[in-house]
Amino acid sequence: MIKTQPTPAFAITHADAVQWLRSVPSGAIDLVVTDPPYESLEKHRATGTTTRLKQSKASSNAWFDIFPNSRFDELFAELFRVLHNDSHLYLFCDHETMRVAVPLAEARGFKFWKPIVWDKIAIGMGYHYRCRYEFILFFEKGKRKLNDLSVPDVLCEKRVHNGYPTEKPAPLIEVLVNNSTEPGEIVCDPFCGSGSAGVAALRHGRQFVGADLSTDAIALATQRLRDNGGQEGVKLVGREMPQLALLV
Repeated sequence: MIKTQPTPAFAITHADAVQWLRSVPSGAIDLVVTDPPYESLEKHRATGTTTRLKQSKASSNAWFDIFPNSRFDELFAELFRVLHNDSHLYLFCDHETMRVAVPLAEARGFKFWKPIVWDKIAIGMGYHYRCRYEFILFFEKGKRKLNDLSVPDVLCEKRVHNGYPTEKPAPLIEVLVNNSTEPGEIVCDPFCGSGSAGVAALRHGRQFVGADLSTDAIALATQRLRDNGGQEGVKLVGREMPQLALLV
């Protein structure tokens, strides 16, 4: 195994998630943590129970179109291919998307362990038992033991206010990164948004690669990763064996 990492490194690409994943060598990724703009967000937006998806007079934030349920099969096919054997996948979603995503992921070879509950502590928008939680679907490729078996399946972390649309708090993702990778390994988010997964990875000595369709997101994420000590430039190398040659 060759790992040289003078500083934690990152690389972000402006691209469609699935198309970008197709360019990633097989087995090059050690962990995926991602939050697709899932289809049911459109319904939540229409009823006022989530952040807006489009730029409007009431918002300075722009966000690209939703990722339709019909594309989840191709997404899971590529995620399974690019992940190294014995690795984990965490996917943020709501209860509706969970019912769509789980069987498709299992059909592509992932083992679904359980939904982890993210307790956002502060109550959200809406009505009928206003939402303050979100699911993080926990999948496994092969078999990888968690680093800390004492971590509960309910994670409490305050939601991000006045941030990028649906921005996830980096400390929340740090729990997942620390439990499913070792220092120097590569964390991936093909829907990287503001770069929270990258920030979490770099803070703990991991490398980060990702993609996003929004140029605003790319600019924001790049600056955040630089501010967290990241060095631009990760070369992904595919592998047949259990180890990865990482050149930065």
